[in-house]
Amino acid sequence: MTAARHRLQARQARIDTRTWQVKRRERTRHLIELGGLVVKAGLVELTDDDRAVLLGLLVEAAARLRSDDREQLLALWRRRGMRTFHDAADNAAGRAIGSD
Repeated sequence: MTAARHRLQARQARIDTRTWQVKRRERTRHLIELGGLVVKAGLVELTDDDRAVLLGLLVEAAARLRSDDREQLLALWRRRGMRTFHDAADNAAGRAIGSD
């Protein structure tokens, strides 16, 4: 009975369309996606999951973006990021083909 009640409450939470609930879900999804980027970049493994180091890296990047080199850094990092996304997509496509 308790499990059924929890399932019902979970289902109701998923379909809750109140504005604050929708915004909360959107924010949660956004934060999860940002965390995924940290993992995709390999920072978790490279820092042994040290949160202080990860925050320090992000603070350093933010400081560099406040400099006069902002536009060049954004262009450089955007190219690297797009290349990583494309490489990941190519690798995923290769795995899908190889699994046939």
